[in-house]
Order: sequence, then C-alpha cells, then structure tokens
Amino acid sequence: MLKTLTLGSYATNCYILIDDATGDALAVDCALFTDDWRRALDGAGVKSLRYILLTHGHVDHICGVKALKDACGGQICIHPEDADCLFDEEKSLNSRMLYGAQGLCKADILVEEGARLPFGAGEITVMHTPGHTRGSVCYLYNDLMFSGDTLFYMSMGRTDLPGGSTKQLFASLRRIGQMQGEYAIFPGHDRPTSLSFEKQYNRYLRAKQG
Repeated sequence: MLKTLTLGSYATNCYILIDDATGDALAVDCALFTDDWRRALDGAGVKSLRYILLTHGHVDHICGVKALKDACGGQICIHPEDADCLFDEEKSLNSRMLYGAQGLCKADILVEEGARLPFGAGEITVMHTPGHTRGSVCYLYNDLMFSGDTLFYMSMGRTDLPGGSTKQLFASLRRIGQMQGEYAIFPGHDRPTSLSFEKQYNRYLRAKQG
C-alpha cells in the first residue's frame, strides 16, 4: 500500500509505503511532521516505521525528519554527500529558503550507489543520481521509483542551487532513460508518472538517448 502526503510551502510529496504482510512501513522524505503522518500510519495499521528514506538534503524534504523519527522511529537513510544537511542549516538551505524550524539530527544509515535495504519480501535499491544535489538518489522497490527532485513529470530538477550540476543531472537522467522494464515514478513534487511515459515525452531524457 502506498500513501502520499503533500506538505509544506513547497508542496513536497512525502510517501509512506506499507508492506501489508508484515505491517512494516517506510517513509520517503518528510517536509513537515504533522498529524497527517500519524493518521496515515495509524489508518494503515502500520506496526513499525522501519526506514525514513531521504532522496536528498534540501530542507523542503527533511524539515520534519527529526520529529518523525522521535514520534515513530525509523532509521534515517541518506547519501553521504548530503548527510551534513541533516544538522547544518546552511547546507540544507533552511536559512536561505526560510522554510521553517528544521529539526537537527544525524543519519542512521549512509546509502550509496547499489546499496540494498531489506523490506518486506524484497529489497530497496539505491540509485545515486547527482545533479540536483551531490547526494541525490532514487529509491527502487519492485516496480516503484521514488525520484525525489531528480526527475519530474515531463521535467527535471533545478541545478542552480549549491551542489547542483546540469552536467551531472543530464548524466543521471540518461541512466534513468536507459533503464529496462516499467516503473511507476513518484517524484518529490507534482504528479506521479511512469518510466515509459517519460522516455517518450520528457525531452530531458530523450535528448540524451540519440
């Protein structure tokens, strides 16, 4: 079961994935910790929150992580390149974006390219996709992809913030565009999409496939 919460001033998509067989759950990003989180977890019969997976370290994706962990548990997972954002408000851009009071914390698990995290009957696979930030990642689970601010519906993440690189992001999008099979894609903002749709219509993927 997958639940989506769109929270905060930047309308960040936060996700809760529940393994129905065990009652374990994971969260992907946490813009804010609100009562919506409790209602979503309780309403789905979640027994334990196993992971808090962070797609990158910008404040609009991590502002509520400490509060979520304090309230519900879960191991905080982030790429090493963005790990400092959890306790450095300059690096997370909290001071620049004036988003709100960021709860400061540290990662429990540093995830790099190819890392695998057991969940349910399968594994979450980490795909390092730098460009929006140095430590941006996508998380893959079965036929689901959580793309953070790397890939959006018919678009891509911005690269003009500290740590951003258009060259790196194009390389990351090229990797995604070369993936086999089908994935339902759940981005950090805007609407969900699919890999087949983006391969056909997203010019940022198509421009690097010729």
